[in-house]
Amino acid sequence: MTLNLTSARRHVPGSERGSASVEFAATASVLFLTLIGLMKICLAIYSYHYVSEAAREGARFAMVRGSACSGFTSACPAAAADVQTYVRNVGYPGIVSSNMTVTTTWAAYPTGSPCTPSSTCNNPGNLATVKASYSFPLSIPWGPTRTLTMTSTSEMVISQ
Repeated sequence: MTLNLTSARRHVPGSERGSASVEFAATASVLFLTLIGLMKICLAIYSYHYVSEAAREGARFAMVRGSACSGFTSACPAAAADVQTYVRNVGYPGIVSSNMTVTTTWAAYPTGSPCTPSSTCNNPGNLATVKASYSFPLSIPWGPTRTLTMTSTSEMVISQ
């Protein structure tokens, strides 16, 4: 008695032909969604780094352009609009400058009482505080689109 193995293989119930392709497709889609989400989160961290750098740059700009500044062709002494224009024009890669808001305040030091830029608070030795806010659009595939508001504050003593 001889067995015909080819005909027995053809008629096996519950054959698993093609199941590896289906499993790969399901697993690969989850893997790729996770990778894309991870890249978006990394971009958000990258953006926060530049928001904090923008606050420091703005505070430095305001610090060297106090009421006693000299040698600058523009923004001497600096106003809040000058600081915002400067920070937005720095040109950080990957950052949309129109999504960034910069708020500058001056305070008498050491009391910390706030005041507007004038001869009483924009003097050397007083504080210049810059707060940078950035609206980061976070969109992960097949997930809700959110806007993360990133904020950083920097404070420096006016030197000129």
